[in-house]
Amino acid sequence: MPYEPSPDLAGLSLTEIAALSAARKLPPVEDWHPKVSGDSWMTIKADGRWFHDGGEIRRPAMVRAFASLLRREDDGSYWLVTPHERQVIVVEDAAFIATDVVRRDNALAFRLNTDEIVLAGPDHRLMARGEAETPALYLAVRRGCEARLNRSTWLQLVDLADDDLTVTSLGEYFALVPA
Repeated sequence: MPYEPSPDLAGLSLTEIAALSAARKLPPVEDWHPKVSGDSWMTIKADGRWFHDGGEIRRPAMVRAFASLLRREDDGSYWLVTPHERQVIVVEDAAFIATDVVRRDNALAFRLNTDEIVLAGPDHRLMARGEAETPALYLAVRRGCEARLNRSTWLQLVDLADDDLTVTSLGEYFALVPA
């Protein structure tokens, strides 16, 4: 079955965005606790590109498949997890990159580099890190993994912000600069 990319966020209502987000079926990685561990020889670069044994993974379908198996542990390590084995993966900054944002009604919808859509809110918090002059914004995605907002998405978000550089989404307030 061929992959159908998500439509452009700008043309969707909040109901359509929420339906797309909810329709994504992910494996129950959080329920899997395999005894066998290894090294995946994989790295997610800070710019969102995935590499295996030094070579870039250029097939978006492969990146989406691996991303669906990704989990971050409490100690900060990242793992690709299946029911039978888990393999460590190096993540230079964040596991995902947020590449677009739109405001619909009372929600901010983000598109990730894996073509997923995430609604910011209580379960998907926005976090500002770094210095006030050079902030970095991150969005909680799932299983301890985050998406870093790329520069254009951060600028889009600044345009949506209040005068005090805060935004709201699903009833939650988020600062766009670190405290």
